[in-house]
Amino acid sequence: METRNIYIIALVIASVSSGYYYFSGKGKKLDSDSTSQMSFSANDVKLTQSDVKGMVSVRASVAQAQQDPNTDITQLYDLKATTYIAGKEDTIYTAPKATGYNDNEKFVLQDNVVAQKTTPQGDMIFHTTELTGYPDTKTIQTDRTIQVDSPQGRFTSQGLKADLNSGQYEFFNIRGKYAP
Repeated sequence: METRNIYIIALVIASVSSGYYYFSGKGKKLDSDSTSQMSFSANDVKLTQSDVKGMVSVRASVAQAQQDPNTDITQLYDLKATTYIAGKEDTIYTAPKATGYNDNEKFVLQDNVVAQKTTPQGDMIFHTTELTGYPDTKTIQTDRTIQVDSPQGRFTSQGLKADLNSGQYEFFNIRGKYAP
């Protein structure tokens, strides 16, 4: 997976969660003890983000978003995010569940996490059960199994660490077939 795409998934999740957080009313709390016990929820949240030229760069949707201000945990359900380059679809990310912690400093995508990248040779599809991202440091990691399917072959890795600032990423204990 290209480093830029991994960065974009973290950015999309942070954007969706931040948008939900902003519009949920946390910044305009009532001065009341009952408000501190409230959690915020929204259904069918959609986000469209454009680049400096006005072209769509990200579209994302979640079926349900919930935030508990007491624990600073945000839950997103049925996340689907699509990234665009020069107005053309580049990568689609899906996860049944995503959780943001500590004011969204850390995100964990869970269950059947899939990233589908469009390449000139065909689609590359990444599957894993959990992926953790840190938007502030622009890093992601998992110790779970990752399966990569591409037109050139298939391989499995037992974990991933990526620094999106430097563009470096590591796969561990790789097994598979590759045919250039």
